[in-house]
Amino acid sequence: MSQNRKMKFGRYDYAAFSCFTGYACCSVVVPVVLIELARSLNFPLTDGGMGAGGALQLGRSIPMVFAMLFCGFAAGRWGKVPTLGVSLLIMAAGIMLASAAPVYGLLFLAVAIAGLGEGVVEGLATPVVQDLHEHEEPGRYINFAHSFWSIGVVVTVLAAGALLSWGVSWRLILLLAGVLALVPALLFLLPSRGARHPDKPEKLHWTTVWGHATTLMKQPRFWLFFAAMVLAGGGEFCLTFWVSSFIRIDYAGSPWLGGLGTAVFAGGMIVGRMVSGFLVGQQRLRDLILWMAGAGTLLALFPPLLHSIWILFVLLFFIGIATGPFWPSIQSYCVDRIPGDSTMIYILLSCAGVPGCGLFAWLMGVAGDHFGLRASFFLVPGCFVLLGALLAIEWLLPRRERR
Repeated sequence: MSQNRKMKFGRYDYAAFSCFTGYACCSVVVPVVLIELARSLNFPLTDGGMGAGGALQLGRSIPMVFAMLFCGFAAGRWGKVPTLGVSLLIMAAGIMLASAAPVYGLLFLAVAIAGLGEGVVEGLATPVVQDLHEHEEPGRYINFAHSFWSIGVVVTVLAAGALLSWGVSWRLILLLAGVLALVPALLFLLPSRGARHPDKPEKLHWTTVWGHATTLMKQPRFWLFFAAMVLAGGGEFCLTFWVSSFIRIDYAGSPWLGGLGTAVFAGGMIVGRMVSGFLVGQQRLRDLILWMAGAGTLLALFPPLLHSIWILFVLLFFIGIATGPFWPSIQSYCVDRIPGDSTMIYILLSCAGVPGCGLFAWLMGVAGDHFGLRASFFLVPGCFVLLGALLAIEWLLPRRERR
């Protein structure tokens, strides 16, 4: 731990906080209503529909990656702030279209449209925080900002679970999520005066942006961080996507109880990220990741073996604490270790984490169809132990001069 200066926030910090919250709302609202949605659109999860349910996340992730690959060029041409604002509008529109989908195919298409907006948010929201605080231990601010993703998860799953328990249609819940996501869009798009702005005044030609990307991709060490992000996304979203359905199917829980399980996990992530942001200095990020990988691996071995839902909730909270710092800390630590443009590092690493979310959510659904959802949870500790091994390998490689 280090003696850290007091954190200070401005207009675009708060815009970023609301951006992460709205992004989380649109990302997790589908998993929370998945059982009702699947039943309504004729792919019930208990009759072999888990693979189709997991495929929704995979279908969201693919357009997210394409959007992230191009968002660096858009940010170079128009700036991060307006690009983020427009992408949030696209994300909200996709979720609102999903609320009206009459069949699975159109639902899949609507979720993919939302994914296009989410990809830009994923690629640019963190660099905005980095640029606002690049000389003030940015890892602390990034961990703190990412905690609002988890806050969005908690609010969404509890509210959606309660609404489902009261008989509210899943369609209205998706529509409300899309409307709420319009708030951060306005915060980025409305003009501001006097606030510290994350965008640089000069615009970047596409060849410069491409040069930033190729410089990173030529460095073997970068690919260790890339693989670690795939596993971080996979471990986190296996739990975020499937915990609610797991509680409702294996424990015969109510929709609200299923949402509460996801909220408990996300609450642990809030604690993990906020405490890391306040207390863990930039120079201790590697230690944080390695310790949390060890703790997360050990704790995540137990949920498939339990039969008490209350013990499961306790474990989910502590697994959330261990999981929370992975995504933002790996990205910020990579910026310290790899020479290159920081915005492009965040974009390319998000291009790893997002497919990890989709791939492992889908794999968990397929495993659930074949072996049961309970057994499929062993994918989570597998992700965490491999993540820790990759960061340990990176640490043991010959040191290079830092940026």
